[in-house]
Amino acid sequence: METTQRDATAIVNADGLKEREEPLSAYGGTASIQERMSPPRLPSLAEAEAAFRRSAPDFETTATLDTLRASDFARLDRAGHVYLDYTGGGLYGESQVQEHMRLLLSTVFGNPHSINPTSLTSTHFVEQARAAVLDYFCAPADDYAVIFTANASGALKLVGESYPFGPGSTFLLTFDNHNSVNGIREFARARGAKVQYAPMLLPDLRVEAGKLTAYLVNGLPDAHKLFAYPAQSNFSGVQHSFEWIEMAHRHGWDVLLDAAAFAPTNHLDLGRWRPDFVSLSFYKMFGYPTGIGCLIARKAPLAKLRRPWFAGGTITVASVQGDRFYFQESAEAFEDGTLNYLGLPAIEIGLRYLQRIGVETIHTRVTRLTGWLLGELLALRHANGASVVHIYGPVGTEARGGTIALNFYDENGHFIDHRLVERQASDAGISLRTGCFCNPGASELALDYTADELNSCFVGHDARLSLDEFRRCIDDKSTGAVRVSVGLATTFADVYHFVEFARTFSR
Repeated sequence: METTQRDATAIVNADGLKEREEPLSAYGGTASIQERMSPPRLPSLAEAEAAFRRSAPDFETTATLDTLRASDFARLDRAGHVYLDYTGGGLYGESQVQEHMRLLLSTVFGNPHSINPTSLTSTHFVEQARAAVLDYFCAPADDYAVIFTANASGALKLVGESYPFGPGSTFLLTFDNHNSVNGIREFARARGAKVQYAPMLLPDLRVEAGKLTAYLVNGLPDAHKLFAYPAQSNFSGVQHSFEWIEMAHRHGWDVLLDAAAFAPTNHLDLGRWRPDFVSLSFYKMFGYPTGIGCLIARKAPLAKLRRPWFAGGTITVASVQGDRFYFQESAEAFEDGTLNYLGLPAIEIGLRYLQRIGVETIHTRVTRLTGWLLGELLALRHANGASVVHIYGPVGTEARGGTIALNFYDENGHFIDHRLVERQASDAGISLRTGCFCNPGASELALDYTADELNSCFVGHDARLSLDEFRRCIDDKSTGAVRVSVGLATTFADVYHFVEFARTFSR
């Protein structure tokens, strides 16, 4: 498989900035042939961390996160957890929860759909949360609205069900998308729109720029056109270009940016980059609370959306006898029922928490730890010189986040079932994730599935196909990958312990 051959040899140094042609030793130097045939002793945690810090001096600027780990995230070390699933869900600091609890215990909140005192209190905090979101993302209040949803998937569904798809319109998306974006194609097709996928290239799993440009340039000029892509892949960690936003706008497209995997460790400036719709889940950013996301939408494109139903809270007037209804203005027209008004104050608390730390501090830490981890994993060899780990996607840190998709292979070059890896990681106290991570396009390309193979699996399964049936159909190829991801509370010790675990697969 092309990506396997590339990943077996390419490597990065400890700071993750330069690719090399030879594997690194445990200290970051070039390994000898003898060392590759028999992996060197893994240095102690203290030795490895000292070498890492020498190779990445700017890591010292992130020391505040070590202090927070010892205070706000002490429960990780008390319970012996190595948490490496930040793309799946962020972790909350204890001080966030304490601040929220103090507010709940000192304030009386009521359903905001009224003007009584407790309702007005809730309304005040809801509007403060909206303003905090706009401020955090540098989104001008006269241009953008914040619509609260249950999660990023709920935000994406709002766009999909309400966008004015029809004959002659187009929904363009990249191969690299979460299933909540892929699902919008069903709304588009049901209304007669064309659906197009812009392909990706091995080995780095980046979008084929020429074909994407051709799709954007060749859309019908006067039709409704929606282009959707992730700012950062939840499969490979690839970060896709924000330049596509303006290019799409020049050719008459509305742009939907899935920022769920990007926002936790990167700054998204909506004053500079102006996508029409942005989807987010706040628990991915700062862990608490779950169950709240949002759609940040530019007001002019938002006016194009036509909801297929109405609900409590979304209308000014509805009549049974008159058989009419009238939507609220802007955000409120899209917020079905009663908002999570007890949880929303925690959004402002969480955003302040990230602002106090500084997203650039988080970004630096994630980048350096990811670079070290990539180098150490790719240096692992079996006694016969075969690679222990194959990485899907970039092996350097340029234009990539802290998400690494990989599989382990035995000395004969056969993959080790990712489910077995997850079980053994769990036994070692390591939380990671396995599967295709709700991103079938990226996983199908990375794992070398062809359209013919997939179609043969789908024959006779018009209504239902179980995962076990699919595994039996693709039994000579892996049905998923292992994903590790670092984040706000990750320490060097966490990634070191994962490398210790990964070495147990070498023979």
